[in-house]
Amino acid sequence: MKWLFKEEPTHYSYDDLAKDKKTSWSGVRNPVAQKHLRSVRKGDSIFYYHTGDEKSVVGVMKASGDAYPDPNDGTGKLYAVDVAPVGKLRRPVTLAEIKADKRFAEMPLTRIPRLSVMPVTDAQWKAIEDLSAD
Repeated sequence: MKWLFKEEPTHYSYDDLAKDKKTSWSGVRNPVAQKHLRSVRKGDSIFYYHTGDEKSVVGVMKASGDAYPDPNDGTGKLYAVDVAPVGKLRRPVTLAEIKADKRFAEMPLTRIPRLSVMPVTDAQWKAIEDLSAD
């Protein structure tokens, strides 16, 4: 599977991940985002999306292992996943570009803007890679 994870770069940017070489993706509270997070498996590819002022896909990371119960969650309902950087895109792909492209009409990023973890189809993945190479 392929995914897109969103984060505010002033909180934790792709550059922070590259410097740290790995992190635990946790703190996701939205039930739909949690459902997606629980489905992440070792080796899955993940786009890193900067929210806030940037609003763009900036890099790629990989799941280092399967999703697991978040050790910081006393309820036992929340999950986390360990991720590692793969590399930055050649150039960021902005939300405006994605919204303007009909290939992304069904992508959750264009339909459910608050969702922080979402699946990405193979076709959407390739289209974002192609846009970043322009």
